[in-house]
Amino acid sequence: MKQYTQNDMEKKQTKKGFEWRQASIVEYAYLVKHIAYRFAIRLPSSVLFDELISAGSLGLIDAVDKFDPSKHVSLKTYAQYRIKGAILDELRSMDTYSRSMRKKIQDITKATKEVEDTKGSPATDLEIAQFLGVEIETFQDMLTGIHGAAVLSLDEFIKTKKNDTFSQTRFEMGVKGDENPADQFEREELKHVLAKTIQTLTKKEQIVVSLYYYDELTLKEIGEVLSLTESRICQIHTSILIKLKARLQDVDI
Repeated sequence: MKQYTQNDMEKKQTKKGFEWRQASIVEYAYLVKHIAYRFAIRLPSSVLFDELISAGSLGLIDAVDKFDPSKHVSLKTYAQYRIKGAILDELRSMDTYSRSMRKKIQDITKATKEVEDTKGSPATDLEIAQFLGVEIETFQDMLTGIHGAAVLSLDEFIKTKKNDTFSQTRFEMGVKGDENPADQFEREELKHVLAKTIQTLTKKEQIVVSLYYYDELTLKEIGEVLSLTESRICQIHTSILIKLKARLQDVDI
């Protein structure tokens, strides 16, 4: 009977680990294309699909290499988390917002906060438009322009006192309750804050949040559900993000 040395055992384990790594990357490669596509249909045409695929693939490889069964619920869940994060990092690096567009976002956010602080209740689009001194149609056109300028996720939008940014992955975690590597306490705190904040939105806005972030429907699909145009859903979605941005700025997490 052949006697295996320590070196033989290590080589065997290394080979087994390499084979598992390659097999896992191949098995979950479809997630990269699926997630990249879901991002692409929300992005302007200037963002190349291949760039999303490339970033997502690196995220998948990173997930496989760092996966720890004792910490993560499943490789698939962890891979989705890392792929989304990698794509968002790539989009962040593109910095697709112009200075004037960022100024518009800041002005609308400030107006929303001022109106809501004054009246003590959620601001309507009409009230925000009046505060800005523009017609409601002009204000809605501004929302459409902001949405079309770049990917609209809470990643680049929402900031709190302690965190520079609220990532879309963390936002979805709060809405969907998916397991991920985040600390349990932070996860529960995030879910509580988001749930409380989302409750301040109108019924229609809450439906849009649920369909967009939980069910991952496109704006066009949400429009069909609510019998509204894709353009109107686009405006509602942008308005939601700006309202959440204004309301979460003072949150101490």
